[in-house]
Formats: sequence, structure tokens, C-alpha cells
Amino acid sequence: MSAPDADVVVELLSGDAPRAARVLVGALARETPVLASGTLTERFGGRVLLKAENLQRTGSFKLRGALNRVAGLPAGSGVVAGSAGNHAQALAYAASARGLACEVFMPEQAAVAKVAAVQAYGGSVTLGGESVDDCVAAARQRAELTGAVFVHPFDDPQVIVGQSTLGLELLDQVPDLATVVVPLGGGGLIAGIAGVVRLARPHVRVVGVQVAACAPYPAALAAGAPLSVNAGSTIADGIAVKRPGELTLPLVARWVDEVVVVSEEDTAEAMVILMERAKLVVEGAGAVGVAALLASLVKPSADGATVVVLSGGNVDAGLLALVARRHETAVGRRLRVFTRVSDRPGGLAPLLLCVAAAGGNLLAVEHVREAVDLQVRQTGVELTLETRGAEHAESIIAAMIAAGYGVERV
Repeated sequence: MSAPDADVVVELLSGDAPRAARVLVGALARETPVLASGTLTERFGGRVLLKAENLQRTGSFKLRGALNRVAGLPAGSGVVAGSAGNHAQALAYAASARGLACEVFMPEQAAVAKVAAVQAYGGSVTLGGESVDDCVAAARQRAELTGAVFVHPFDDPQVIVGQSTLGLELLDQVPDLATVVVPLGGGGLIAGIAGVVRLARPHVRVVGVQVAACAPYPAALAAGAPLSVNAGSTIADGIAVKRPGELTLPLVARWVDEVVVVSEEDTAEAMVILMERAKLVVEGAGAVGVAALLASLVKPSADGATVVVLSGGNVDAGLLALVARRHETAVGRRLRVFTRVSDRPGGLAPLLLCVAAAGGNLLAVEHVREAVDLQVRQTGVELTLETRGAEHAESIIAAMIAAGYGVERV
């Protein structure tokens, strides 16, 4: 499955290119920290560390590849790209630093915060298409029409070499590195990391993680060709790439030990755990490595450190709030119930006193008089309550039932 272009990347990663890129990239990009996670270590065994690339400038690892790619372009050049957001932000930032014009194509449903960030970095944005692949195709066409330099988000040797600088940092930061768990979209990040890590320490295990709504790599690796899949809606939009790269697929086949696929539910749970326990804001695409631990698809190494790469933190605030609320409901700290009370003055007061006596904190109350079975002089009431957990939620429901209220969970 080797291809000439892939062999070129192997040669680059085997030589001095990654170290040269590290110097070049380091002029603007941060060396992001590796953080110990007591929560994940205790829960899953083995020593689990988090490579907090979500703290990178522009909010993701993409800056590394973008900086390396534009470094050799002459002043006055223009660059164009297709991206769900992170590559777009990185390229806009890198182009601005080099004094280059930048235009990016983003999906119609791209996160508002990501679009605004691209514009803040000086890039112009065109929205359209349902996926990253659609945007990449549109960007290629624009480059042909305008003469701008097309910068692929992952299937480019210099981009991959730029991403490899993260792998060099891991080699320095984690002397006992045993396993690296990496989000896998197009494959540029994992190809760069795996290349430098496996060439330096062949025993290190590298695992890629895709999300179920868009996971082309397992079938493509089995077939030995970059097959496409239909992409569904996903909170991990940053890795929702429908087709592996012609360049990255053979590199993943060469250096990556395993590719696993996680669910939306586990991805959302991982985002909340990172926010609550590690105090890190991580987007869905960046959290899939932790999701793989939650789903027991990846087990930490018994000897040495397991590093989970948190590849980005560019998450829309509205989505983050939605994920947090969903988690609160799932663990019983947020309770929604429906009941019926007398539709007379003061009819609601006894219910609220009952809930207060049981220790529930009322967040919202709504009267429901339509589309429910009600008696004359009766109204439906939907309560949203904050509780101390699942056991407390059950005790509130029990108190309401004991007081004569019929209770239905919403």
C-alpha cells in the first residue's frame, strides 16, 4: 500500500525535517504541557497523561502544520483551504504572521465560534457544503481559478512534518512513553506523531480513534485503499473526514497499531469528565481518546505512561452547555418531572414546599395545560430540579409520591 508520496514523508520524518520544523514552528506555537490525570489513572489503571494541545495557540494542533506549510511561501502569496474550523483558524493565523492573504471554505453548519475566530485572524470565510470534504473540493477549485496556494488540512508532506513536532515534544516530555492515543480524522496528526515516535522508540504503541458517525479508516485499512463513507452529524466535527488521504492512509497502515471507533455518548461524557475533573475545555474531536478509555476500547499500558492527545479545544459555548446539561441529567444531578396540581390560587405552593423539604433546588417550572390528560380545575406542571445525585433524585420523587402527587420523569 506504499506510495511514492508516502515514501517521501517517511524519508522526511526519518531525517532532520521534524527538528527543523520544531525550531520554525516554535517561533509562534507553544510547547503544550503534558498533565497527569489522577482521575483517569485511578479509574483505568496504568499511568494516564494528557497532552493538552487544546491549550495551543488557535486552540488546536493544526497551527503546527500550517506554520510549517506556509514557511517557504514567497511574500505576497495567497493561501486557500477547506476546513471544519481548526485548520482554517490555524492557516489564517499562520498566513497573517507571514503577511499572506488567506481564504477558507467551511461547512454550512460550522461552529459560529470557529468562523468568528478565522475572521478575527484575518481570514475570509465562505460557508457551504455539508462536510470537510466538500469544503476541500471547493478550495481546490478556488486555488485553480485564482492561483492561490491550496493548503490541504492533512494530505500534505509539510503539514504532516509540522504535526510531527508534537511527537518530538512527547519524546522529550515522557521518557517512559508506552502508548499514545490520538484522534484520527484525515490522519495528518497521527501520521506525524507515529512517524517520529515509532522511528525513535519502536516499542511505543500508537492507537488512532475515530467517531462512529464518520469512521472511514477501519474499512480503508482493510481494503488497502482510501474508501469513502457517509458522514452523520457528530459533536466531533473536527475529525469528521469521510475519506482518508492518499498520503496519510499508507502512513497510518505503516505506523499505527490499531484504530478504534467511539460513540457520540462516550465522546460527550469524555468532554464533561475533562471539564469537571481536569478543568480543561476540549472539543468533541479532541476528547475521543478519553472516550476510548471510557468505552474500554483502549487499556492503559501496565508499564510506562499512556498519553492521550487532546487535539483541540475549539468548542461552541452552546454545545458545551448542552453536553454539560445532558451529563447532569444522566448522572441524576438534573431532574425533570411532570405532575398535576390544583388549578386554583395557591395550588402550586404545596408542591414546591414538598420539593424544598426534600432538598431539591428548583431551576424552572412550567404549567402545561394542553396535550395532557387533565381533570377540570387541574393543571400539569413540569419541574426542572437540581439534585445532589441519582439517590437524592429518587428521594425527591418518593417524597412527591408520598405527598399524593403522581410523578412522571420527563
